[in-house]
Amino acid sequence: MKKSITKRIKITKRGKVKRRPMGLGHSKTNKSSKQLLRKRGNRRLGLSAKVINKNLK
Repeated sequence: MKKSITKRIKITKRGKVKRRPMGLGHSKTNKSSKQLLRKRGNRRLGLSAKVINKNLK
């Protein structure tokens, strides 16, 4: 995979694609605690690992 995409997503053993929620890189003091709580954990992309690997080649 391309380096830029490997930094942003992880592919699980079963082929699911996970990503970090956006907006948590910096300036957390300006965001409400409700926003920060909702953005905890990882999100799942609707694409499978097969589709991503096929489009990157």
